[in-house]
Amino acid sequence: MSVIDVTKSNFKQEVLESKLPVLIDFWASWCGPCRMLSPVVDEVASENSDKAKFVKINVDEEPELAQQFSVSSIPMLVLIKDGKVVSTSVGAKPKSAVEQMIR
Repeated sequence: MSVIDVTKSNFKQEVLESKLPVLIDFWASWCGPCRMLSPVVDEVASENSDKAKFVKINVDEEPELAQQFSVSSIPMLVLIKDGKVVSTSVGAKPKSAVEQMIR
């Protein structure tokens, strides 16, 4: 399963109603650290699709969702389980740190 682009129109279905934990990557195209983190998230997603769902939210295109999660710095990873935030992380992270979030 690949990483899913989420907008406010599919947020409820893809994130809140997910049976698996969901790791959200808040990002923007102009953000250097976001571009460094993106392939790491893609790689972790391809290796762990049985453990979690991986989604990306562009903060420029979805400011309401970014505001809902109080995103003040990007990249920001948010782990959701059963519709609730259980963990957050700000900044580019190594693969091991992203994997640790979903364990």
